[in-house]
Amino acid sequence: MGLGRVLGAGAVAAAGALAARRLLDLDPPGGAARWTRTNHRGEPISLLEGPAVAAGLVAGALAGAGDGRTCAATALATAGAGAFGLVDDLAEDTSTRTKGLRGHLGALAQGRLTTGGLKVLGIGATSLLAAAVGTRRRGSAAAHTADVVVNGALVAGTANLVNLLDLRPGRALKASALLSLAVVTGAAGGATGAVLGAAGAAARGDLGEQDMLGDGGANALGALVGSQWALGAPRPVRLAALAGVVGLTLASEKVSFSAVIERTPWLRSVDELGRRPASASGAAGPVRGTAAENPAEDPAAEGTAA
Repeated sequence: MGLGRVLGAGAVAAAGALAARRLLDLDPPGGAARWTRTNHRGEPISLLEGPAVAAGLVAGALAGAGDGRTCAATALATAGAGAFGLVDDLAEDTSTRTKGLRGHLGALAQGRLTTGGLKVLGIGATSLLAAAVGTRRRGSAAAHTADVVVNGALVAGTANLVNLLDLRPGRALKASALLSLAVVTGAAGGATGAVLGAAGAAARGDLGEQDMLGDGGANALGALVGSQWALGAPRPVRLAALAGVVGLTLASEKVSFSAVIERTPWLRSVDELGRRPASASGAAGPVRGTAAENPAEDPAAEGTAA
């Protein structure tokens, strides 16, 4: 993967994210109040980062993900995850307490479609479609079908996992950048530039607690990173990555990622890098908007959900 393609994708993604944010700031759809939340400091925080980052990621993926099929697949997965995440951000019924993947799937089993359930179905469908577009046939039809299913699950699972990490300022941006860099030499390695460019454009506002990714931005980031792994890693690596994603997702139903990071010195140091000092009333920092997706995160103990 050429350095020029990575740099080009980064420039396009950063410019796209910044331009989208400027347009959204001029006239936020539905009014600014619809996009404003309050963090544990009692300060307003904007969800407009999410759609701006998603727009930059799609533009960067189209510019640098690779050949035509890979570009189309990564852009489709990213746009689909961002769109369904944004629906959940703006239309979630906060009067109910449906939390986590298990909660939304349970509601579906009872015939009740939550916005979270719609997001699960929508991201699953667009991820599978993107995998069908981007996965090249190697071996028999059965082997190809299995590859498509594994790749689709990896894209959707990574979209959800990055969303679960968006509980502190900058955490999802940092994790996505590291995961993307790990596969920069793969078939979709140029998309690493898109991840770094969009993350760089959003970092100041996110770390400064002025902005948050929300589901729309975090799901889009995760879907693009998942696409890189799905379309650029060998089959054994993809299977191991999927197992890791599934394991962490299941663990999130019982274990607080924030608590694990807090008691692991090197993880805590990386997590706090660039962040504003925590206030005395919320030493762990603000819980982000996606806390509702992770029942193991305790808003009462860690702050008010943004």
